[in-house]
Amino acid sequence: MRSPDLQLPPAEEVLAELAEYVALPSVSRSASAETMRATAEWLAARLAFADGRVEETDGFPVVRGEWLGAPGAPTVLVYGHYDVQPTGDLGEWSTPPFEMVRDGDVVRGRGVTDDKGPVLLVLALARALLAQRGGLPLNVKFLLEGEEEIGSPHLPGYVRAHAEELAADLVISADGAMWRPTEPSLSIASKGLVALDIEVTGAAADLHSGRYGGTVANPLHALATVLASLHGPDGRVAVAGFDHGVPELTSERRAEIGAVDFDDEAYRASVGAPALFGEAGYSTLERLWERPTLEVNGISGGGKYTVIPHRAVAHLSCRLVGRQDPDRVVAAIAAHVAALDVPGVEIEVRGDPGRVPAYRIEPDHPAITAATEALREVYPDQEVLLAVIAGTLPATTLFEEALGAKTLFFSFATADEQHHAPNEFLRVRRIDEGMRAWSALWTRLAGAR
Repeated sequence: MRSPDLQLPPAEEVLAELAEYVALPSVSRSASAETMRATAEWLAARLAFADGRVEETDGFPVVRGEWLGAPGAPTVLVYGHYDVQPTGDLGEWSTPPFEMVRDGDVVRGRGVTDDKGPVLLVLALARALLAQRGGLPLNVKFLLEGEEEIGSPHLPGYVRAHAEELAADLVISADGAMWRPTEPSLSIASKGLVALDIEVTGAAADLHSGRYGGTVANPLHALATVLASLHGPDGRVAVAGFDHGVPELTSERRAEIGAVDFDDEAYRASVGAPALFGEAGYSTLERLWERPTLEVNGISGGGKYTVIPHRAVAHLSCRLVGRQDPDRVVAAIAAHVAALDVPGVEIEVRGDPGRVPAYRIEPDHPAITAATEALREVYPDQEVLLAVIAGTLPATTLFEEALGAKTLFFSFATADEQHHAPNEFLRVRRIDEGMRAWSALWTRLAGAR
């Protein structure tokens, strides 16, 4: 257990650092190399206790560090990221996105919960342990990347090239939010991801809709036909072969999910939808945790003027479960589209390069046991829920393949904190709770009580 003599840094002290961190606009999708490097260097300075340093990749740099002063103890690799999502519509923000603002019991700003705050509290804890006890209970390595929000395209090459240096008994991810704020939770799985574009082209250029209307195919009409064919009226994906590798939802798993306290109406109200909809035959939570999805994320072509556009494009993404193979999913969608009768146009399906299989850690894994005990220490009156991340963390399957290590999700963000959206926020209480839980986790993993 956590010794009573450990004095955690006050949350206000951590928040002061977090304000500096948030002010660095490290949007990996659009920031300059100089901005990303400045952010990495700021973070490396907070890792001075572990020889913190910035190292090159073929993209934005990573921040590395290691404290290896516990001979004979296990070694963990702490993973997180310093990049953030774009702000979106600035008019939808109630406060400036790159200026952290305290708002009652939360702080707001881009990156406060995904993933700058959850990473920073780990570094603050490590510094406190070293200052007061002269060491950590186990060996700790750090790998903090700058491209997670764009699919970690250059992380695989870096990790494989430095696998020996990064070797660890367990990866602990400071990324990957708890499911909801009403109880502590651990995620035992995350969905995979593959994205693709469907492009439909017709005439060589946009055409006047009066002079040419009714004589040539309209790519937007054709694209609508293609997209409508991807699902049946019951919400099930209608692409042959899409569900290859999807495990059957057993009666035992259904019973486990059914035992989770979940209110469909509260969920509907929280997202502001007029009604819930999804694949028939499954509950809302079963669909969210156990079923694959194929979503249309955006459509472009033409505009509010009188033309027949020559081109229309849809961007799609699929969240994968079980043993679905991302390459096979793209091939199945391409074959489905090729078999459609859509005259007068040409159709191309292009898969994005970043493809991630689904990930799972068994509920009885020793890391889950240790993490559950750590959370019970911090939240003694609450049950620890084993949940599923419906999103994707690209690094998990990479670490398993390249390092032979499982990843434990141990983030003190929660999924309702406007990740990727305007007005992203972090509950201030999670700073102290997170530091206490990480301390308890490290102690348990080290075998000390």
